[in-house]
Order: sequence, then structure tokens, then C-alpha cells
Amino acid sequence: MDEELKLELRQFLCGLVKVATATTVPYFRSGLAYENKSSNGFDPVTLADRATEQVIRNSILDQYPDHGVSGEELEPLNSDSPYQWVIDPIDGTKAFLCGLPTWATLIGLCDQTGPILGLMSQPIVGEYFIGGFGVAESIGDDKHVPLHTSDVTQLSDASVFATSPDMFSPDGELSQFNALSRAARLTRFGVDSYAYCMLAAGYIDVVAEAGLGFYDVAALIPIVQTAGGVITDWAGLPIESGGAVVAAANPALHAAALAALNP
Repeated sequence: MDEELKLELRQFLCGLVKVATATTVPYFRSGLAYENKSSNGFDPVTLADRATEQVIRNSILDQYPDHGVSGEELEPLNSDSPYQWVIDPIDGTKAFLCGLPTWATLIGLCDQTGPILGLMSQPIVGEYFIGGFGVAESIGDDKHVPLHTSDVTQLSDASVFATSPDMFSPDGELSQFNALSRAARLTRFGVDSYAYCMLAAGYIDVVAEAGLGFYDVAALIPIVQTAGGVITDWAGLPIESGGAVVAAANPALHAAALAALNP
């Protein structure tokens, strides 16, 4: 891919921040109704989720009609295209419903090698994170701040984050995560995709989660990797379809996290 196209795609992705914001923000803290998509738990979806995915999808296809688009709420289009956009319109719908500004809009671009460009936008806080093509930065208040992960290499010095302990299967994943947690300096829960961006910014050291869809993580992979981090599944393999994911600030810490998850 030539540099001109890289710049074009990056600028287009940044432009989608306003597209998503115009739809999501009016619904936030509005007493929005929801549906539960899960038969054995709580997995809410709202009109805001569906409307936001639709406007992002429309914008992408208006600009790149031959590109593929998939997301959490709507059926995929152009699935044979070499370029695939992956959308999570509101990552953290539970936080959205609770009025907490820890939800985000995630948009990733993949080619045949995997995710190559990603965006996480939190319009209430007023910042977004973008990574790929050799540049990772946070943008807010007209300031561009380069992202770089921490230099923590020992789990005993590391912070570990996950969205919820409920995301781990009780017959294996939970005990694996607990082993990682016991080896770490501290463990915190509850910030969804924000944790990966704070890892890219150097504030968090490890994120370990399970039960993810590809739309939950596709946009975050280029952000973490371009900032210097490592993100794989729990076996240390590239992430191709979600599942169990571990991100760490650097290769040494990632190896330590894998060792703790797989004793």
C-alpha cells in the first residue's frame, strides 16, 4: 500500500469520529430502552448501537463501495473484498446504559494479513485513539499525543485489567486469569476497550479477556501493536476471530503473562 493511500485511509477513519459521535451522544444518558441478545446472561443492544453501526457503514460504503463491512449488529457486506472494515458501534453497551463514559466506538480496517488500522473513540471524554501505518496517537482538544507502552517487564510490577470476571469460563479460563492476577501488582475491572488504549498510552501493563468477538478487538490490535505492545490469543497466536485475548506492554511482559495464563 502506497503512502498516499495510507494517509487517505487514516484521514477518512479520523473523519468517522464525527459521524459516530453525532449518532451516539444524543442517546447517552437518555433513558434508552434495550433488548437482551443473550438467552443465558445479559448482552444488551440498543437503538443507539444499531443506528451508529448503520451510519458508519453508510459512510464507509459511500467512500469505498468495493470494501467489505462487518460489525456486531448488522449482516456483513462484500465479504470477499481484500479490505474489510470491522465495526463495534458501542463497545461497552452495559456502561453506556449505566451512564458511564467508558464505552467507545471501535472501527478497524483489515487487509488479507489482518488488522492494519484502528480507531477507538470516546466522545464524552473527548478523545480518540488511532494506530496503524507506523503511527499511534491519542487526539483530543486539538492535541496529538504519541502513544508508547510502558517498560514494565515483571508481572510483580504490572497492572492487569479485564472488563469483568464474568467473561471467563468457570471451568478453565477463570482459574487461568486468577493465576495471572495473583502474579500481578494489581488487578482492576470494568473499562472495556479503554484498557487497551491506556495500555498503548503506557498507563496499564496487561489486559487479559475472553469471550470476545472479532469486532471487540480488531480496531485495538493496530493501536496496541503500533504503540509497542504485543497482543495475541492465550496461546500466543495471532487473533483471527476474537476469543481469549492477552495484550501486554512489551514482548517480555507478554511472555510472562502467557506463562501465568498457561502454567
